[in-house]
Amino acid sequence: MNKTSSSKGMSINARIDLLVSLLLIAAAIALPFMIDSRYVLGQIVLALFYATIASQWNLLFGFAGVFSLAQMAMFAFGGYATAMICFYFGWNVWAALLPGALSAVVFSLIVGLACLRLTGVYVALLTLAIAQTMYLLIVTDTECFTMVGSICRQFTGGAVGFARFGDLGTRALLKGQWLAGNYAIIATLFAVTMLVTYIIVKSPIGLAFRALKDNPGYAVARGVNRFQAQLLVFGISAFFTGLAGGFYAAHFQAIGPGILSMSQLMFIIAITVVGGVGTFWGPLVGTIVLVAADELMREAGEFRTLGLGLIIALSILLMPKGLVGRLGDLLSWLRSRDRAAASAITFQEKPATTGK
Repeated sequence: MNKTSSSKGMSINARIDLLVSLLLIAAAIALPFMIDSRYVLGQIVLALFYATIASQWNLLFGFAGVFSLAQMAMFAFGGYATAMICFYFGWNVWAALLPGALSAVVFSLIVGLACLRLTGVYVALLTLAIAQTMYLLIVTDTECFTMVGSICRQFTGGAVGFARFGDLGTRALLKGQWLAGNYAIIATLFAVTMLVTYIIVKSPIGLAFRALKDNPGYAVARGVNRFQAQLLVFGISAFFTGLAGGFYAAHFQAIGPGILSMSQLMFIIAITVVGGVGTFWGPLVGTIVLVAADELMREAGEFRTLGLGLIIALSILLMPKGLVGRLGDLLSWLRSRDRAAASAITFQEKPATTGK
């Protein structure tokens, strides 16, 4: 009986995920035709980058329990690697995206080898130190590496960063509609990232990740290698985060050390917390809520940060599981109430049937 109801519950969740996915695909296709403002469409593209990064931090922390604070470092590494390959070797951006993402994976494995022998807050502190070290190395890079005409360029671009190294080709192909083309590309990147994340979460390795998060002692006793599993999820997360970094650099035709700022990292974490840590749709919902709130408070000046802080604080206090977690609890309560009502009706009808 329990087994049957459990499998039924899983099929209901799968149907809900499928329905939400189809609605999102339909909305994503219709969006460019419904929005005339280039500014709004540009903000939606930026929100898709946030959602992609947040989904991978959610995979890392929400599902696998690895409290890393180097997510923006992976994003920056992929973006910088893509830009530098194009700038120094003259590659097309599309050709440089995969090597840029793989370089982020290599970087993540090096970081993982250093950090994942530790647990909890020590992983967070060490990954944060690595990200801040990366930021300082870039902004303090003042030595001339090469001359571009009469301009001296640093190896990492220094505090200025890299610019005009290439784009996704939509400007030449679509002319005035290039932003809609970039939107379609970034939306596809987000969709593929979410699909792969869903497959991983539902797979046996995803069960191992969750077991290590919920009860590491039991998971290790059942034969799960904690270090190898966490290194694997570290690499997977870094690949898609680094790939998003490459697309980010190509979309804006520039990349600088500003993306490594603490405020960017905190915004990604806030997105996941508000949406729901450890929930599949949490990063997307959190992105919609926080990006919309940030945009609505754009004219509030210094109160803008205060307003976002209040939203995050209220979310943590009133909805510890986030918006998606609270919605999931509500759906579970409604299902349990319906089952209880059905059982009560069956119990009342039984005596009459027996009497006949």
